[in-house]
Amino acid sequence: MAARRGQRIVAVLAYDGVNAFELGLAVEVFGLPDMGSDWYRVVVCSERPTEPIRANNGIKIVAVTGWQTLARAHTIIVPGWQPITKAPPAALLGVLRRAHRRGARVASICAGVFILAAAGLLDGRRAAAHWAQTEALSRRYPSVRVDPNVLYVDDGDIMSSAGRAAGLDLCLNIVRRDYGVAVANRVAQRLVIAPHREGGQAQFIPQPVRTIENEALAPLFEWAQQHLDQDLSIARLAARTRMSRRTFIRRFKEATGQSPGEWVVRARISQARELLETTSKPIEIIATEAGLGSAGAMRHHFRSLLGTSPARYRSTFRANRRQDGT
Repeated sequence: MAARRGQRIVAVLAYDGVNAFELGLAVEVFGLPDMGSDWYRVVVCSERPTEPIRANNGIKIVAVTGWQTLARAHTIIVPGWQPITKAPPAALLGVLRRAHRRGARVASICAGVFILAAAGLLDGRRAAAHWAQTEALSRRYPSVRVDPNVLYVDDGDIMSSAGRAAGLDLCLNIVRRDYGVAVANRVAQRLVIAPHREGGQAQFIPQPVRTIENEALAPLFEWAQQHLDQDLSIARLAARTRMSRRTFIRRFKEATGQSPGEWVVRARISQARELLETTSKPIEIIATEAGLGSAGAMRHHFRSLLGTSPARYRSTFRANRRQDGT
């Protein structure tokens, strides 16, 4: 089936030993139905289509197309495989190199980073890897600048994520780049996952993230998202939950992995990004409506968290939408 005009083709690679969860999450994100006529067209590709592939956990997968699809793909997703000590097939490395030279974006999930490294696509570049595999990756490919702490690395045309679930964060980051914050948030809502975790967020948090449904913090998150332009000090937030300051800070960090202040700033930045993309409001007005106080404070937080300015962010995303017709 040919892609409709405006569609971006996402090719998800399949091969013996592929991780079924990682392959499936990419297909789910980029293959969501009812997202409009210009949504991605996702295809699963293998060297020999129609032949069953042995995935992990006893699952078999049959790809619908061959690697020739990579010649037309805008984005290529490389799921992880096992064992990581096994050398990837030379043919696979060759098609990845050719696709990247042509201009395709290439993104790995978890152990898929070993395939990108074997293809030479990460030479001299920064990459993310699961904390349990960073030493092996650095030892085998010393030219790769492995960052053992982050969830994912977006280096433009080459991207990599850490653990399997971080692959969802990376896929949402791709959606955000292509379609903007509002659409990425919509996808996150469909999948019932966090709308945005920065790539630089640490892989570790002191305690596992707790389920917050039916707990005292659940209504607080909803209320805070609707009142970002108001006073969201720790004292006020703690008062709404009827907790002491110390208990509130501890419970908040257990639930989110962040301090209340960090969470509030990131929520306000997310709101500001959506307003920059979807409105023509002046930066000063957006800063006020998002609760960032002033244009100067907003610029500071954008530089600190996003590495860019609000004006440049708006210009980049609007330029992308005009170019892609979205």
